[in-house]
Amino acid sequence: MQITDIRVRKVAKEGKMKAVVSMTIDDEFVIHDIKVIEGEKGLFIAMPSRKSTDGEYRDIAHPINSDTRQSIQNLILSKYQEAVAEEDDLSV
Repeated sequence: MQITDIRVRKVAKEGKMKAVVSMTIDDEFVIHDIKVIEGEKGLFIAMPSRKSTDGEYRDIAHPINSDTRQSIQNLILSKYQEAVAEEDDLSV
């Protein structure tokens, strides 16, 4: 599996959610609505989820193991930091 594209859409309003991301795998499959969130320990990603009938949120799509999750998170957060840096460069 190769992640072939990551598109970051920064969120303009104040709050914990900083961006919404789309990730393409092998130029063939895309996952939308991955969120970049500012938590107590720093930035992390939340996979797309849906509220179930019991009120809990459950991931719709997610990595099966922690190594894959960490790899995806590292790539997405790197792209997010690039987007933030580009925005800072444009505002100077």
